[in-house]
Amino acid sequence: MSAVRLESQPAMQESVTPDPALQAIVAHNGPVLLDLDETLYLRNSTEDFIDSARPATLALIAMRLLDAIKPWRWTGGDKTRDVWRVRCILALFPWTKDLWRKRVATLAIDAANAPLISAVKMRVGAVNAHATVITTLGFQSVVAPLVAALGLAQLRIVAARSSTFADRRDGKLRMVVNALGNETVRRALVLTDSNEDEALLNACAVPLQVIWPNAKFRPALSDLYLPGQYMTQVKRPGERYIARGILQEDFALWVLGSISLASQPISHVLGLLFLLVSFWAVYEQGYVDNDRIAARYEHDPKLSDEFRSTPAATPRWAPWIWALGSGAIAVLLLRSSTGAEAYDFLKWLAVLVATYGGFAFYNRFDKATRIWCYSGLQFARGAAFVALVPITLIGAIAVGAHVLAKWVPYYIYRLGGKDWPSASHFVTRLLFFMILTVLVGLASGFSAIWGWSFAALLAWNVFRARHELSATLAAAKRLDTPPR
Repeated sequence: MSAVRLESQPAMQESVTPDPALQAIVAHNGPVLLDLDETLYLRNSTEDFIDSARPATLALIAMRLLDAIKPWRWTGGDKTRDVWRVRCILALFPWTKDLWRKRVATLAIDAANAPLISAVKMRVGAVNAHATVITTLGFQSVVAPLVAALGLAQLRIVAARSSTFADRRDGKLRMVVNALGNETVRRALVLTDSNEDEALLNACAVPLQVIWPNAKFRPALSDLYLPGQYMTQVKRPGERYIARGILQEDFALWVLGSISLASQPISHVLGLLFLLVSFWAVYEQGYVDNDRIAARYEHDPKLSDEFRSTPAATPRWAPWIWALGSGAIAVLLLRSSTGAEAYDFLKWLAVLVATYGGFAFYNRFDKATRIWCYSGLQFARGAAFVALVPITLIGAIAVGAHVLAKWVPYYIYRLGGKDWPSASHFVTRLLFFMILTVLVGLASGFSAIWGWSFAALLAWNVFRARHELSATLAAAKRLDTPPR
């Protein structure tokens, strides 16, 4: 039997409820299986449980690291993601269970589906009423205190276990059948909001899929700021940009261009890492400002779908707190052998302020003018660290090649292209690197360039360009050779 979808009125009509579904629940002569999240409870219990973890910033960092590693790739895919997340919270912040039990009373008041709960209580109080069961892919240890706070402690709960991946991997139908039996499911009325419950809806007697007007999915810890969140969730979603575009590019360039001059390599690398966090906490705000300016003033703004649909905290001062704190740690690490001075911190502060101002300037000018401003932004990305760290000559050449290779595609794009050109960025950078190396070598002598820093930077450029080099060579054709 295909599911009957009962759409409620638009959310603006908050007093309107899905009356046919409520009446069906009271009248059904058989078991009733009720979803919890965004149905009985108008939020998501798993997200709210994770949101209860404290310290919240450390919990958010743990969740972001987990998202970067994606261990659920080996346990059944995205279906098992929440198992990993809840286990991580329980392992690192075990007191979250107690915090959750204290919080559920407030959440139940704020997010209880009052009309549905009233209908359920009316049904449960009837003479000879059939079983009413809460069936959810939320986790037993999480949903049990929440259900009690909703005033439904007398109902049986069939929920996923956090101790196994099987419940989430196999789906709700198998979990419910294992707990209640096929016959119960066959005779049941099933009420849910989720498309993921299609198999259960198809197996029951009365399938009801209802979107409740006040239901809302709020990601855990979404009100909390963390550097990089806007980049990964809104500006470049799904691209793993922090790993691929920042750590493997900007950070690698910073390290390879300067580490040969470092007296304490470990402190040097750690210092550069904190310097990177400091820089990007400010640089990312330029992207936030860029999107807001585009949405407000441009006729055809190029914004991701997530710009309006994905909540990402963009406070005014928190990025600067992160930038200043990380910058101070970076200065201490980078000057661990000589001693940090206030002047060092002031130099870095000047870099941050100049970067922020340069991005704001770029955002407020027309696209033709932005061509020239963009080179300055790329120079800041590539060379900001030299305010505190000495670099080798070949390191300076590598930074120059990096900036030019970033700027050229943008120049082509702004001169009339509707889309970003499919240029071979890494091959272009390798080409600039070799040209600049030869020119500087001819002018200053190659002895000033040769060394392991040159070898490391050349190897890095070749490695990053390996796929583009293969494609370029495979596509090359001689004009004086007849085709075979």
